[in-house]
Amino acid sequence: MESERIQTLALNKLKELPPQFIRPANEQPKNSKAMEGVTVPIISLSQPHHLLVKHVTEAASEWGFFLITDHGISTTLIQRLQEVGQEFFALPQKQKEEYANNPSTGSFEGYGTKMTKNLQEKVEWVDYYFHLMSPPSKVNYDMWPKNPPSYREVTREYNKEISRVTDKVLELLSEGLGLERKVLKSCLGDEEIEIEMKINMYPPCPQPELALGVEPHTDMSALTLLVSNDVPGLQVWKDDNWIAVNYFANALFVHIGDQLEVISNGKYKSVLHRSLVNKESKRMSWALFVVPPHKAMIGPLPSIVNHQNPPKFSTKTYAEYRYRKFNKLPQ
Repeated sequence: MESERIQTLALNKLKELPPQFIRPANEQPKNSKAMEGVTVPIISLSQPHHLLVKHVTEAASEWGFFLITDHGISTTLIQRLQEVGQEFFALPQKQKEEYANNPSTGSFEGYGTKMTKNLQEKVEWVDYYFHLMSPPSKVNYDMWPKNPPSYREVTREYNKEISRVTDKVLELLSEGLGLERKVLKSCLGDEEIEIEMKINMYPPCPQPELALGVEPHTDMSALTLLVSNDVPGLQVWKDDNWIAVNYFANALFVHIGDQLEVISNGKYKSVLHRSLVNKESKRMSWALFVVPPHKAMIGPLPSIVNHQNPPKFSTKTYAEYRYRKFNKLPQ
């Protein structure tokens, strides 16, 4: 098991990438460089409400992505969240393996490397820790690391704060569709909405120009809210170009996911994005995926479809959507 971990490979000071990590030529960063001089939207939550709705709606429609500042989550809490994540990945390998998951069974909670069932696919240069954060009735705390000892306390506190910000963003996006503030949260399951945590750890890579930390994809979630350390690597796709997302201290990166694209009937765009790796530095990110419960029916909102704006997506349960996307079946 240990030899399969990216962190273990990195510690071996490889000079060249093993073949399973070398992306096809069209995906290699050296052949698909990001456009320079373009910056992603940065939105302060402290601005007047009517401007906030306008800017969030525009960013969600044109980019599917934006950064938010003045969100009210303390710098200290974000630092503590990052510290306990870093401490877990600094543990001896044997201790981390106690939490190893088994993707071949469809279970991703725990410590892992390859987030796919298909063993023939190229491997991403990333190890991760994945677990459910809410609602409390569905959380299996046995899948939360016991070491470092403060991991659970810090993560619970962060979950409370990120849930507050999530509610705010969903309210703004509801208003951007001309709806009451609570409509999107209600569509997504209200108090049954699930929040999943995925800590990504990208070790230094011997040939970063040939590899990817995470391949191009859109998120299955409704929303993804992410913080990272100060090593850049995230890129988003817009107007047929990759756009690099620069590090912005204490900002939250907000991705529109597939479920909001469906619910909004395509007004909001699920952003295609990828993660690059670095030759000298370790990159880490903490992604929170906001998803409906598996039984929730997800489709275009009836109140926003009409003859001029017919439904662009079928309605199905989130469980079916997730199954079909994970197994790469037609939606």
